[in-house]
Amino acid sequence: MKEFDYRRAQDVTGAVALLAAAGDARFLGGGTNLVDLMKSGVERPALLVDVRELPLDRVESTADGGLRIGATVTNSDLAAHPDVRRRYPALTQAVLAGASGQLRNMATVGGNLLQRTRCGYFTDVSGPCNKRVPGSGCPALAGEHHNHAVLGASDHCVAVHPSDMGVALTAFDAQVRYETLDGPGEVPLTDLYLPVGDTPHRETTLPPGALITHITLPPAPVAAHS
Repeated sequence: MKEFDYRRAQDVTGAVALLAAAGDARFLGGGTNLVDLMKSGVERPALLVDVRELPLDRVESTADGGLRIGATVTNSDLAAHPDVRRRYPALTQAVLAGASGQLRNMATVGGNLLQRTRCGYFTDVSGPCNKRVPGSGCPALAGEHHNHAVLGASDHCVAVHPSDMGVALTAFDAQVRYETLDGPGEVPLTDLYLPVGDTPHRETTLPPGALITHITLPPAPVAAHS
C-alpha cells in the first residue's frame, strides 16, 4: 500500500480546497470501497481528505414535503430513519439488500453513489482493464462475466455499478447536490453516471474535485407504496 497523507476537513469549503491543493487526493467517508481499492493498488492517492465529521449527517424534511439526505449519513441510519421507511420504503429495502450490517454502519450515502465496480478484472492490477487503464482491454468480454452488464455495456467494458441505493434513488427522481471551488451545483441522479461508451474510466458527470453534500428526494405520495 502506497504511503499517503491524511487531513481531516473542518468544513465543506475547506474540504474542497484541500483536495484541489493536493491534486492527487481523494475524499474519505466510510472507506468501505476506497480503502479496499488502495490495498489492491487500484487507487493510489497521495492524500486522503476525511469528510466524515462534516455537518452532513442528517436526514431532514424539506419545505415541499420531500427529504434532504446528507452525504455522510451512514447506510444504516438511512435505512432505519422513520421518514425513509414510511415515505420511501424501497430505499430502505435497497440499502438493506446492499451489504452486511458491518458495512452499512460505516458506508456513507455519498460514498455509496461513487463506489466503483466490483468486477474482478478491475480490482486485479496484474491484468488489463479499460476502466482502470484506458486502452488496455477488457478481459471480461471473453472471460468471466457472470453478473456483468446485459444492457448499457460496450465493446470496451461490461462492468456494472454496484450501488443498490442508486437504483432506488433514481426511481424517486433524486437530485445530487455538490460543492466545488466555484460554488455549489446540482445534477439529477439520472444524469450523474456517464454511459460506458469508449471511455469507461470516466464514470460521472461531477466536475473535478466536487464533493457531494446532499441528496434530495422530491415529494412523491406514490413512493410510500414502493
